[in-house]
Amino acid sequence: MQRLTEQIQELVAEWHLAPLVKALQALRGISLIVAATTVAELGDLCRFDSAKQLMAYLGLVPSEHSSGDTVKRGGITKTGNGHVRRVLTEAAQCYCHPARESRVLLARLEGLPQEVRQIAWKAQIRLCGRFKRLMARGKNRNTVITATARELAAFMWAIARTPLPVHEAVNSDS
Repeated sequence: MQRLTEQIQELVAEWHLAPLVKALQALRGISLIVAATTVAELGDLCRFDSAKQLMAYLGLVPSEHSSGDTVKRGGITKTGNGHVRRVLTEAAQCYCHPARESRVLLARLEGLPQEVRQIAWKAQIRLCGRFKRLMARGKNRNTVITATARELAAFMWAIARTPLPVHEAVNSDS
């Protein structure tokens, strides 16, 4: 697994979307694999006009059964990209722990713009608190994880919208 992760890291370094992959790793739970998977499956997240559009594309929004004045909401729609939805729900499980900046996370934050760092810290505070509050209200753990994944996607969209450094591809011929 370590060998494959290193190969992905080498390939991402040559990719024109490498700055986005690096910036997404500022978020807790978003490792190289999750960031690379998300960007490989979705491309540039700026193509979505809003975070709600991204959440809907991933199938992380509740279904709705409405008739007249009656509005009934159900489980998530599960439309869109299931692969990214799965890795985001895996990443969202990190938010069951209190907010903190670990050594690993601090290392991933090096070289990132201050705006990205602020979004990542705001995400951690909000998502850890939300996770704790929803669990305290007696919500099902899987429901809480899905709600956290939905908001995590919104924070990923916000990071993608920030100005990132221009990527200079590594020349493999030299």
